[in-house]
Amino acid sequence: MDLQPSSKNSAFASSMGVDYIVNFNFSSANDKAEAATQFENLIAALDNVGMRTTVRPGTEGKLLVFVRFRSTQKLIGEVYRSRVKDWLHGIRPAAPDQETQRSLDKEPLTGAERLRVVHSILTHPESEGGAGITPGKGQWTLVEGIFPLHDHEFNKEWMKRWSTTWAVSNEELGNIRDMFGEKVAFYFAFLESYFSFLVIAACFGVASYFLLPQYSLIFAVVNCLWSVVFVEQWKRQEVDLAVRWNVRSVSQFQSKRAQFQPETETKDPVTGEIVKVFPAWKRLTRQSLQIPFALGAGVILSALFAVNFGIEVMISEVYNGPFKSVLMFTPTVIGTVTVPILINILSNIATKLTEFENYEHDSAYEAAMVQKVFVFNFICSYVPLFLTAFVYVPFAHVIVPYIDVLGFLVQPEGEKMGTQAMFQIDPDRLRKQVIYFTVTAQAVNLAMETIVPYFKRKAFKKAKEIQDKRSGKEIVYVNDSPDERDFLDRVRNEAELDVYDVNDDLREMCMQQFGYLCLFSPVWPLTAVSFLVNNWIELRSDAAKICVEMRRPIPHRADSIGPWLDNIGFLTWLGSVTSAALVYMFSTTATGSPNVLTLTGLLGSIVFSEHIYFVAQVMVRTTLSKLDSPGLIKERQERFIIRRRYLQESMGVDEETEAHNLGGAGTFDGGNEEFWGIQKSPKEAVDAGKEIINISKKEQ
Repeated sequence: MDLQPSSKNSAFASSMGVDYIVNFNFSSANDKAEAATQFENLIAALDNVGMRTTVRPGTEGKLLVFVRFRSTQKLIGEVYRSRVKDWLHGIRPAAPDQETQRSLDKEPLTGAERLRVVHSILTHPESEGGAGITPGKGQWTLVEGIFPLHDHEFNKEWMKRWSTTWAVSNEELGNIRDMFGEKVAFYFAFLESYFSFLVIAACFGVASYFLLPQYSLIFAVVNCLWSVVFVEQWKRQEVDLAVRWNVRSVSQFQSKRAQFQPETETKDPVTGEIVKVFPAWKRLTRQSLQIPFALGAGVILSALFAVNFGIEVMISEVYNGPFKSVLMFTPTVIGTVTVPILINILSNIATKLTEFENYEHDSAYEAAMVQKVFVFNFICSYVPLFLTAFVYVPFAHVIVPYIDVLGFLVQPEGEKMGTQAMFQIDPDRLRKQVIYFTVTAQAVNLAMETIVPYFKRKAFKKAKEIQDKRSGKEIVYVNDSPDERDFLDRVRNEAELDVYDVNDDLREMCMQQFGYLCLFSPVWPLTAVSFLVNNWIELRSDAAKICVEMRRPIPHRADSIGPWLDNIGFLTWLGSVTSAALVYMFSTTATGSPNVLTLTGLLGSIVFSEHIYFVAQVMVRTTLSKLDSPGLIKERQERFIIRRRYLQESMGVDEETEAHNLGGAGTFDGGNEEFWGIQKSPKEAVDAGKEIINISKKEQ
């Protein structure tokens, strides 16, 4: 196959008519025979599912296998079958037109749908008509990845438009969906909705900062209501988008994972077919391992943060000996070195544990993995602030005397004094920490996410070029055709990019922003202002990251933001609890003196706040359910049209009758044309009948 562009579609043409590229790393094989055998199996598997292939050299030790459909009719047929399957599962409101080409004329094929159909054929198990290619797994250990190419013209226009606009329109979200799939589009829709709500939270936060006292009860209540309204509104918006994009309930109907390993066979109670399954009781037994794993991970990370926190308090607020300015960095060094290592170890364990649970569908696998990641990030994000708020400030004067080793060691002999006397609690410490996590840490994360990877990639590329020149191993692609050289250079560069995972961005928004806003914004009301500024940049930087720093995402479908919806719901509830506790513990009386704290009062405020949260949630949910939305209206319209059509068919009302009712002529196929063609319309039939009646009366 020659890599010649197609003229049908500009994006397709810019990719030389290539659908996907399989990155084959033959240098990882034990010997040439193994590499040759696996490569032959790869090409044979692609050919068996109707794919056309061609091969070009990749970077050192790799091959690039270019893949596309062998025929247009094969593509049209697969798209039609995919849409019929969606209709049978209730994802689409109506069946696609039986004439496949007419179906595509009514609903044009988008780039995302084309790539999704091709990807399903490449990766679905052979039992479902796919090639069963699973990169790095099973018999495909030398396949590093499968990825589509970026549409650089779209990317340039996308970044240009977003750099000059304030908000993201529904049309823009539709463009993202058509290019990158619903999963990525849902993330940007969530980010835009969150950004819009932040405008309200930021305005109230500024007013509270200047007009209300610190730890204001009014601010805490309004902030809790704001979070409840946002979550409930987003649930409603998800339904609208799912209906508009024809993916309603798509997460409930997915093909089996290629990695799924069934153990038994059973008869499907609905279809009567024999299907391979994994016993539910055995999966439940394996899932029970999540409990000790979560507890163990929580204990390890919490203990690390507690020890690090104790060292930080001792050095910064107790220790007055030599090298204090240097020792102040000790907690930072400990956290920087140990936390990433522990997170990496625990993440690897979580991945293996999730694979061991042997989920049948990708959505279930993803949900299980996200919940494990949620535990890690919850501890890393919030435990330092919980320690400060609920341990350091109220109990430091009691705890420090028992742990102050340095305080005793640094005092000269004969001048020792009680640690409790020399130790002074810093009541402003919690506010400083909140400002750090909501301002400084956000800026650092943004730089680490966008700027650092760009320069890192450039530096590594330059270093490799210098090293290859010195060693004489510089790769020169002398066999590249001049017409293909620029295109192949682009492909090789994209093959070296990282794989984009939308869950990383969702985790950042939910854990490192929304969570802080719900749990700790009463400490510093300007939290929403910081996030508002950050998110305006985040919208653009995430778009740039996808276009420049990452491979083009596989256009997976989704009907929501997945398990992160439950996570932000949990954070909203927890925010009502922590806000009540913070206001009760740190607010002052009218005279400026601290409140008298009691355990009964603390528990009472938490229970009262929690009940307010549940009441507010029910009220907001009920109110929103009474309001119509474009998505729900469209869904009812589609159902009505389908019911009317089926009713008409059951009563024998055909297209000709509809045409006559609408004033059209209609057509008739079959019968004696001379006999039926005398009277062209109902009016002519009436006139003819009247004429016969009149003639009959005259004769009488």
